[in-house]
Amino acid sequence: MALYSEKVMDHFRNPRNVGVIEDANGIGEVGNAKCGDIMKMYLKIEDDIIKDVKFETFGCGSAIASSSMATELIKGKPVADAMKLTNKAVTEALDGLPAYKLHCSVLAEEAIQSALNDYYSRKEAEGQK
Repeated sequence: MALYSEKVMDHFRNPRNVGVIEDANGIGEVGNAKCGDIMKMYLKIEDDIIKDVKFETFGCGSAIASSSMATELIKGKPVADAMKLTNKAVTEALDGLPAYKLHCSVLAEEAIQSALNDYYSRKEAEGQK
């Protein structure tokens, strides 16, 4: 059996939504000191819909694939759906990750949660609901 699924390899070799959103209204960054992976997520949210999402990841192939898949799972979706995204959903969408690489999908979930928290903090600072 191959160590990584075809989906993991595809998202590693051809990551989706890589880059920066200059006018992002939600930005989240997380890292794992133990493995050295760092993920940064950028969200552009309009009318409670994630219109665009991009990421920058410094890390292993599993971290890049997890970031890529996570962005695909929330792009175009309501914020409420993105708030429910779990690392398990990311892992399942990738057709699995080796047990010792599951922390990569956790980082993807945490990066999205961090960006959503930033989005809500900005809205609150602007006096919006």
